[in-house]
Amino acid sequence: MRALRLVVTGAQGQVVRSLIERAPDGVEVVALARPELDLADPASIRDAFESGPADVVVNAAAYTAVDKAEAEEELATRVNGEGAGLVAAAARALGAPVIQLSTDYVFDGSLDRPYREDDPVAPLGAYGRSKLAGEEAVAAANPRHVILRTAWVYSPFGANFVKTMLRLGQTRDEVRVVADQRGGPTSALDIADAVLLIAHRMLAAPGPEKYGVFHMTGGGEASWAEFAQAVFAEAQALGRPAVKVIPISTAEYPTPARRPANSRLDGARLQRDYGIALPDWRESLPPVVARLLAAES
Repeated sequence: MRALRLVVTGAQGQVVRSLIERAPDGVEVVALARPELDLADPASIRDAFESGPADVVVNAAAYTAVDKAEAEEELATRVNGEGAGLVAAAARALGAPVIQLSTDYVFDGSLDRPYREDDPVAPLGAYGRSKLAGEEAVAAANPRHVILRTAWVYSPFGANFVKTMLRLGQTRDEVRVVADQRGGPTSALDIADAVLLIAHRMLAAPGPEKYGVFHMTGGGEASWAEFAQAVFAEAQALGRPAVKVIPISTAEYPTPARRPANSRLDGARLQRDYGIALPDWRESLPPVVARLLAAES
């Protein structure tokens, strides 16, 4: 039987590297990345997708510099908005559904509960606006779409909050971390496992309930300060010196882009329609910390 062929945009991102690592026998992950594929270049998108068939296309590449996007919104929108739509259209031309990775930044964070898929969107900044434009472009270009909003992604790969905390902990005995923003820390390895399941299940039992917008974050919730405390506790258990986390307010750590105070996402629809619920973030964090520390030695 032919392998499931998953064509993924990007090569070095956390989710793509996790997909390549987690793909079981019988799943071929084909990564399209620069210079062959550049989401800011429509011609390169067209040409890249002419290289072979796809059972499912995953658009994991993106402009992710949240603060820099405030000064480069046109570029962010070209990549995250127009580029995402062109990837979805290329998938449709191949007869394939598309899985688009999106973000909690499409919301303003003002609700006092986890966000559901049908809650009003209201991005606070350029990055969120560009990702929302991508959601709209994908939905318009390919009716067989799954848009996965996730948040607070970390992994053994690339740049992320866990890696930053471990780096700071090498030279500091205390770190100031924002405590008035809450979300669901999410392992990219868990995202990859879920994407692989979604790909199989959408092909095995296609139907209207399998398409649309879904929320997907790690189980549980935390503030950034609580997340940092958990990272340092895991590191200390593995021999690193103790690091104290000093909780601060968002106002004490100003950034060019505003962040949602509430990034919690309700994953009930994903569990109902796909039978998928990601593990609690406290279960997924220890192996990632262990891998990052082992890579340093």
